[in-house]
Formats: sequence, structure tokens, C-alpha cells
Amino acid sequence: MKILGVKINNLSQEEILKKVEYFLNEERFHQIATINPEFILEAQKNEKFREILNNCDLCVADGAGIFFAFLRFGKWLRCRITGIDLMQEILRVAEKKNLSIFLASWTGSLSTWQETRKAIQKKHPNLNISGNDFSNRENFSYQIPNTKYQILFCNFGAPNQEIFINSLKNDNIRMAMGVGGSFDYLTGKTPRAPKFVQILGIEWLWRLILEPKYRFKRIFRAIIIFPIKVILNK
Repeated sequence: MKILGVKINNLSQEEILKKVEYFLNEERFHQIATINPEFILEAQKNEKFREILNNCDLCVADGAGIFFAFLRFGKWLRCRITGIDLMQEILRVAEKKNLSIFLASWTGSLSTWQETRKAIQKKHPNLNISGNDFSNRENFSYQIPNTKYQILFCNFGAPNQEIFINSLKNDNIRMAMGVGGSFDYLTGKTPRAPKFVQILGIEWLWRLILEPKYRFKRIFRAIIIFPIKVILNK
């Protein structure tokens, strides 16, 4: 199904995880995107970003606004999964399959790739993880020099992370996903919302409380502009 022209795969969590397993078994490039209202609004004005999202191998819903958008069009969203939760599931499968990870980390984030690796290896000590810190998240000419990494996570934020990942497309990487602030969640530098807040789908409110200046404009667009556009869309 498409919401305002952006593809979202309406799958159950079990089906999403089966897709992940399948992608990691197949020796070709797969890109995953976790779609929230901000992605969809950005895609309205950024044709390249919209094209990349619609050509991803898997687009999952991340954000309560997507659930209500589905209802608007008479559909029931079967699963909403956040980027950090999907990343953790992928890490679990990667350790089981002995796959290697590359972390592309923006220097403007709170966590370096080395700090993120340390946090991941506390839970998954057998994972082989490398990475790099990037000062320019709009540099899409970088190529990973070592071809042994089958999974790539990038935290540049949308749309830069999706465009960056798409520029790296090659058959050595089996799966790549933009994860936004997930590195900072893993290192504990950004606390996650309490579980009941996550279940209610109001993590946006938690983020607004933690970072009011940074988050206000983004959340206003997600909870005001996005619903208006969805309601008016025919």
C-alpha cells in the first residue's frame, strides 16, 4: 500500500522477520526503510528520496501516524516496528548466522561507531563489527573498502541515510538500513521511552520532552501537517 505516494509493506512482525532471514541468506543487496510520517512528508518534495523508498526491498511502518493513515484509507496496519527494535532483531539474526556488521556513524550524533560497537557487543559478543565516523552526511561518494561486511547500519537521518545507503549498492552487502537515532539508544546516551509509552505509540511526546527545541518542528509536522495531508488526500 502507498501513503501519499510512499510504499509501505503491510506485514505482520513474523513476516517481517522472515523477510530479514531471507535477505540475509541471499547474496545480493537489500535495502530496508522504516517509514514514519516525517519520511513521507520529506518524500513529497524530494523525488529522489521517494524513488529510493519505493524501490526498497522492505518498507516497514515506524510511527503511530502510519497506523492512523492506514485507517483513513480503510486498511488495518498489521505491525508497527521502530528502527531500533528492528535493528536489534537483525543483530540477533546476524550473530546466529555469523555475519559481519558495518556502522556508518555521523559525527554530529552523540555516539561514535566505536561506542556503538561496544554497546552492541555487550549483548552480542561474537559479532564482528567495524565502521567509520563521517563528518559530512551528504557525501554520497564513499565506498566501503572492505567487502566482508554483509550488513550495514547508517544513522545519518532521513533522507541522507537512505540516499547514502543506496549509493553503496553492491552484492557484497546483503542488507542495509537507516536507523536514525538508534546508535544513541544502544549506547544509552538517549534514553528510550518507558514501555507503556512505546505501546501507546506516543514516543514522539517523550522525545519532545527530552529535546523540545530540536524536536518541536519535526513533531509538529508529524502530528499536525501529516494528518491534514492524509485526511485531504483522495
